[in-house]
Amino acid sequence: MKIIKKYNETSLILRILAGLAIGVILGLLIPGGTLIPILGKLFVGALKSVAPILVFVLVISSLTQGNKGFDRRFSLVIILYLTSTLIAGVIAVAASFMFPLTVKLTGSADVSSAPSGVGEVLKNLLLSTVSNPVEALAGANYVSILFWAVLLGIIFKSLAGEATKTVISDLSAAFSKLVSWIINLAPFGIMGLIYETISESGMSIFIDYGKLLLLLVGTMLFVTLVINPILVFLMIRTNPYPLVFRCLRESGFMAFFMRSSAANIPVNIALCKKLGLDKDVYSVSIPLGSTINMDGAAVVITIMTMTAANTVGINVDLASAIILSLLSTLAACGTSGVAGGSLLLIPMACSLFGIPQDTAMAMVGVGYIINVIQDSFETAMNSSGDVLFTATAEYNQWRKSGKSLPTFLGGTTKVDI
Repeated sequence: MKIIKKYNETSLILRILAGLAIGVILGLLIPGGTLIPILGKLFVGALKSVAPILVFVLVISSLTQGNKGFDRRFSLVIILYLTSTLIAGVIAVAASFMFPLTVKLTGSADVSSAPSGVGEVLKNLLLSTVSNPVEALAGANYVSILFWAVLLGIIFKSLAGEATKTVISDLSAAFSKLVSWIINLAPFGIMGLIYETISESGMSIFIDYGKLLLLLVGTMLFVTLVINPILVFLMIRTNPYPLVFRCLRESGFMAFFMRSSAANIPVNIALCKKLGLDKDVYSVSIPLGSTINMDGAAVVITIMTMTAANTVGINVDLASAIILSLLSTLAACGTSGVAGGSLLLIPMACSLFGIPQDTAMAMVGVGYIINVIQDSFETAMNSSGDVLFTATAEYNQWRKSGKSLPTFLGGTTKVDI
């Protein structure tokens, strides 16, 4: 009991760092084990399993209990999501022109399930909205989960009695508590995840595709550390980096190792609560962000497509590149509805320039080789941005209404630090 008490009293970040260090050491000293990776799979599996029902219950509870419904904050969150994704695509185009790359293409990947065009991506996204709600919960289809939860929340708000509203509120609190228990075990999960990565991934990806990785990661970091803070500053008119770094530390860090925006939804919801945000907004904006806030996906689709064009000697003019960034933005918003994520959208983008299908499929194959690193940075960027822009919209309203910002942003309002 003393050990458990000491464990709970220690900062979660310190515990995660300790788990990370232990995982790296064990991965280097005794690679190939089967027991330690199970800890990572259990942790991610638990979060993935609880996330859909948590979102479903939270949204219903928020709409049933709330008095305000959606307001300008929610509209601003959506605008920030789409704006940042578009800018990320444009920055990726600029990076590709500044540092043109070619790669050695090896085997192709199976992209039989890849969409044929952006119209198909958006059509699939819209059709998934009205899928069977039970299937949506089982398959973690958050667009459909949000759709049905919003409708039920509106109905319960007008028809449900106080007893029913109390039950819904208690369910929301219970699932939130369950998530806090799971997150408390994150150090063991991170240890298992990093151990598996260290054991299985060699250094060849850095040698063979190092320049491509540097361009991808460098562009993502530029958007995350320069472009997004500028957008935040324009909204809250104060130093944005305390908020940016907090989102990266408490959301992006976890998402980096889990490589799953869906699994990170409970982490983001818990962080929004600590930041003092309105549950009526973040209970919807966070799961929605996992679908449409896809800066990382826009960067990957754009740079991989431009690299494929350079490899086969196709000269891409600036106007076509800008169209590519718009296409990447629209496609990225539908990434979560396509099996295989952003990589499977590369052939669709390649078709814009007439790049041969064999080349496009081989480029997807390259993507799978570097996926361990590329996808980690992409998920961290996307998921931390969900919290960043949700908080930005909230704090923008605080500033305009005369309410002081949180203490870590130079204000006087106390939030959980």
